[in-house]
Amino acid sequence: MILGVFGPWQVIAILVVALLLFGGKKIPELMKGLGKGVKEFKEASGKPEDEKASSDEEKKS
Repeated sequence: MILGVFGPWQVIAILVVALLLFGGKKIPELMKGLGKGVKEFKEASGKPEDEKASSDEEKKS
């Protein structure tokens, strides 16, 4: 099996293990935290481009 390729049975097994480890109530909290982290990462990675664009505009004027 090639690393990085998950079939449907592997995904199901991972979900079952996560459910057993964290419980049903903790999973939504973990996903919420993961979503916030991804959102913050996207915002942080987009800021240098915005700052670069504003500095280019200042140079033109």
